[in-house]
Amino acid sequence: MNLRIVSTGDQSDTIFVPALNESYHSSHGAVQESMHVFIEAGLSHLDPATGTINVLEVGFGTGLNALLTLLEAERQGKKFEYTAIEAYPLERGLWRQLNYPDMLCTPGHKDIYEKLHLAPWGKPEEITNFFRLHKIHNRLEEYSPPVETFDLVYFDAFSPSTQPELWTKEIFLKLFLSMKPGAILTTYSVKGDVIRALRASGFIVEKIPGPPGKRQITRALKHI
Repeated sequence: MNLRIVSTGDQSDTIFVPALNESYHSSHGAVQESMHVFIEAGLSHLDPATGTINVLEVGFGTGLNALLTLLEAERQGKKFEYTAIEAYPLERGLWRQLNYPDMLCTPGHKDIYEKLHLAPWGKPEEITNFFRLHKIHNRLEEYSPPVETFDLVYFDAFSPSTQPELWTKEIFLKLFLSMKPGAILTTYSVKGDVIRALRASGFIVEKIPGPPGKRQITRALKHI
């Protein structure tokens, strides 16, 4: 698809898809967007008493969300089970050029990012003592997640205008059923159709302040 790497406002890289006229992250800053939308608005709001944290990521993409979550797992000393579904994995020649390890990892741990990408598809892989990754190579529409398993869902698909089939009541209901009571779903989109689909699926939805360049994002809660 003639993908190319571009720099964003915080000096972190992202990938631009000319065929879609869309990037994997905000042009204002890839790392700061992922930190804000998924770590700060999602992970940091989980009950501190939660034991092993089960995360589902929709769209593994560059692996940035997984890397940030792994670093948070190491910081907290808490175990994470991380499931990521991706229909179109990036080629090694592309993801190896991204500058996330240089920006985020200590010199002795830059291989962590590579381990995330090289982990096999279809079976869990221990990346660190605190982080186990299960990558699933499939389309979200065809994925059947386990029931009441996930504490947190990162919904990071391409935009509703690009992939409208992924932002539907049917998809969100499937995710709702896969989540534990009290679990959180976060996403960058606040489009009206997205909010209505989330609410129709059973979520309690709130719009919260967004990262630089975006006024608001969405956080959805599965009620207890």
